[in-house]
Amino acid sequence: MISLGIESTAHTLGIGIVKGGEILSNALRIYKPPSGQGILPRAAADHHADAFGLVLREALSLAKVSLADIDLFSFSQGPGIGQCLRVSCAGAKYLASFYDKPLLGINHCHAHLEISRGLLGMEDPLYVYVSGANTQIITENRKIAKGHSRFRVLGETLDMGLGNLFDVFAREAEFEYPHGSEVAKLASRGRYFPLPYTVKGMNFAFAGLLTSAVRSMGKQSKEDICRSLLETSFAELCEAAERALCLTSKKEVTVCGGVAQNARFCKMLSLLCKEQGAVFGVIAPEYNADNGAMIAYTAQSEWNRGKREKVDALKPNGCWRIDEVA
Repeated sequence: MISLGIESTAHTLGIGIVKGGEILSNALRIYKPPSGQGILPRAAADHHADAFGLVLREALSLAKVSLADIDLFSFSQGPGIGQCLRVSCAGAKYLASFYDKPLLGINHCHAHLEISRGLLGMEDPLYVYVSGANTQIITENRKIAKGHSRFRVLGETLDMGLGNLFDVFAREAEFEYPHGSEVAKLASRGRYFPLPYTVKGMNFAFAGLLTSAVRSMGKQSKEDICRSLLETSFAELCEAAERALCLTSKKEVTVCGGVAQNARFCKMLSLLCKEQGAVFGVIAPEYNADNGAMIAYTAQSEWNRGKREKVDALKPNGCWRIDEVA
């Protein structure tokens, strides 16, 4: 089976093609908002619509297949920004209808988890999911009865996602490139100082940490603030993840989502796993960033599980939680 997946939940339009679990292509274009601003939903959706044809042709060219060769189409149905989600939904519906092929709507969070588990060859890991809007500690029951959620959220952010924490701080600090990657770069040259630390059971919060970091501007160097911001937020997640690991007795841990590209966070989690006797794994950065390959990969897995959907019934769901996936 050859599966094509379209991702457009936020700033990335991605189209990937997978054949039998092998990733053939993973093309994408990223919307970049005006300096000092976050994602502008309408502008991001316009960007995705304008780039759709180009990205589609690139994905097909890299995979060396034609649209007529595709057996299954899929798209990121949610969660995400409504205007952006409608681009992948409309594009996928058109292609599936034109070529008379089946179509599946895929949960964006599930796709991050599934491609991580699959590419790492893990059986039943504890998932530490860290992206822009979502930050959760998740387990999966692959033998759950039909009609019930397959995923359980053991802990999650009580206010904002980890990626948003870094991006908002970068904008408030007026960095030339207001993005989490710039925060990480500056952090590598800084020294730690204490900032508010909030963990409640296996849940965590970042709003107080953000406020304190912003108020430290002018009192501490930007390198020291970035270092302290990263170390504190990562420590919160590691404490919650260790508690979840002890509770569930899992022997595998994987981190997935955009912030999983941070080497320092991966190092902290790997040390935690070593102490607890668990195997740690993280996939290549290009598959942890938002991408179409993870949508295609998950769609193929879901199809093999027997999932079928009617094209006309599919519509974007911007608030689709991972623990609502059947």
